[in-house]
Amino acid sequence: MCETRVLSQQGSAIISHCADCQTVFIWHNNLVLNFTRNQFADFRRFADDMDFDDRALPFPDGYDRAVLRTPHNDINFAFTLGEWDNFKQAMDEAAYMLEVYSLMGE
Repeated sequence: MCETRVLSQQGSAIISHCADCQTVFIWHNNLVLNFTRNQFADFRRFADDMDFDDRALPFPDGYDRAVLRTPHNDINFAFTLGEWDNFKQAMDEAAYMLEVYSLMGE
């Protein structure tokens, strides 16, 4: 595993980055996804276009959850509204921090 710095943490969503290999890690509960910076930007745009209310389904635990596909078709996130808001906020903040580090030459 790389030595990473945390770009954002909101609720259960943590997004970190390795300055050496330029990998962006999205951690959510017990799931970790790895992205290049471009893949992360694409995934963020994809998620940003998704509306929670349009995608929410009732789950067996009684909560409505929106399902977000990942780049691997067999792996999906299932977010409550609060988790979804935290996840999107974490991705926005992480993208901002990546830009800050890029401008600093790191």
